[in-house]
Parts: sequence; structure tokens; C-alpha cells
Amino acid sequence: MITMPKRIPEETKQRAIRLVLDHLNEYPNLTAACETVSQRLGFGAESLRRWVRQAQVDSGAREGVTTSELERIRRLERENRELREANA
Repeated sequence: MITMPKRIPEETKQRAIRLVLDHLNEYPNLTAACETVSQRLGFGAESLRRWVRQAQVDSGAREGVTTSELERIRRLERENRELREANA
């Protein structure tokens, strides 16, 4: 039986991200912090680790593509795909 992933409310995600970032110095690394916090809150550690990394990128604390840039890229790719289909 295939189960759909549960949808985590944005407020819960933000709370979990804050918990990890506020207590990151108490753990040997990001993964350990995410494992502890995610167990307490009842969702996957890898999901939380990705959310925290993206939050760090968005805040400028880590190199990478920001959420707003990702949204822009997706929008442009969708537009490009639709134009290609219209021309075909």
C-alpha cells in the first residue's frame, strides 16, 4: 500500500526550523540537530534538514538558490514549455 506524504503546516515547519537554528550549537552537526527535533515533532529528519538548509540559503547564511529564485525558474520553465507546445 502506497501512502501519501502528510502535509506539514507551514507554521509547524517554521517552528521546527527555528528550533534547529536556535539550538544548532548544542549538536555536533545539522543532521544530529534535525534528527532530534524531528523525532520530537513527529516527521522526517531529512525533510527538516532540507527545510533548514533552504532557510539558511534564503537568509544568506549559506550559498545556493533562494526560494524566490527557484519559484522564478519554475515559472520561466513552465512558460517555456507552454510556448514550445504551442509552437509544435
